Amino acid sequence: MNGWHIYRQRDSGSVFYLAAIIFAYVVFLMMAIPLAAQDLEPRAYSASPTGLNFLAIGVARSSGGIIFDPSIPVMNVQAHINSPVIGVGRTFGLFRRQALITGSLPYAFGRITGDVGPQLQQASITRSGLTDLRVKLSINLRGSPALPPREFAKARHRSLLIAASMSVQVSSGQYSPTKLINLGNNRWALRPELGMSYPWKKFYFDLYAGAWFFGENSSFFPGDSIRQQYPLSSLQAHISYSLRPQLWFALDGTWYTGGDTIVNNGPSQGRQNNSRLGVTCSFPLGKQQSLKIAYSDGVIARFGTNFSTLSLVWQFRWFGHETAQ
Repeated sequence: MNGWHIYRQRDSGSVFYLAAIIFAYVVFLMMAIPLAAQDLEPRAYSASPTGLNFLAIGVARSSGGIIFDPSIPVMNVQAHINSPVIGVGRTFGLFRRQALITGSLPYAFGRITGDVGPQLQQASITRSGLTDLRVKLSINLRGSPALPPREFAKARHRSLLIAASMSVQVSSGQYSPTKLINLGNNRWALRPELGMSYPWKKFYFDLYAGAWFFGENSSFFPGDSIRQQYPLSSLQAHISYSLRPQLWFALDGTWYTGGDTIVNNGPSQGRQNNSRLGVTCSFPLGKQQSLKIAYSDGVIARFGTNFSTLSLVWQFRWFGHETAQ
């Protein structure tokens, strides 16, 4: 018996309950693709001296629609999600190459609404809490040796950079197996990435390729289901222009595909094949601080989230006591 027959045979209260369950489930399929796939990060592998510490505090607001398969009785789904985040980082030498380790802990709160079922009844979901911690280790393989501040200031940084990184999404966010919609994913995920950057005059060109690989959620709703997810591949490209040191802007683009989900060895659902464009501006606030403003929007979204995102990040940089000496 399919979902349409169930709707017809239930009373109005049950209809609304079932509509809410279907709404929650399909929204989960869309939101389960990590927003990390939509990240747009220009100059992620730029050269820096060793011993440099970073503190970043930011906030992002994403809003827009969620696109479903036409056979699913869900329409007019809109989401508004706010995500403050705090992050730290440090550069250091690894095998005589420049390396960077960063960690970020986001918090999210928002609301999703839509019309569900044959009678197009309105349903909504609200969530607030910590999401999964993310850690990233990157190393420049070519073009940027590990140099302390004084040597770094004397060196010329105009050659091709080739770098590799590994991002880890830790299973640490708010999660309850009795809920379909959670801020945490209750599983670990890894993303290896290879990046190339080339500075030319005042321009800076970036190209990254990577993929998320997901662990298994063995406590999926209602608590005894097993949820698996196929890899999610992505490409990023950026062109930035420096007006003066620490004052630059960039045009950003990304494309990502895959990420199908499977529950209890059932059919796969939720395959992504989307692209986004954006712009990023970085402004200096003295010698140790900067402010970064970024905006991005979906260009092609055949399935899944089609969000507009505006973010604001304040960053503070300093050298450790041992480095300063």
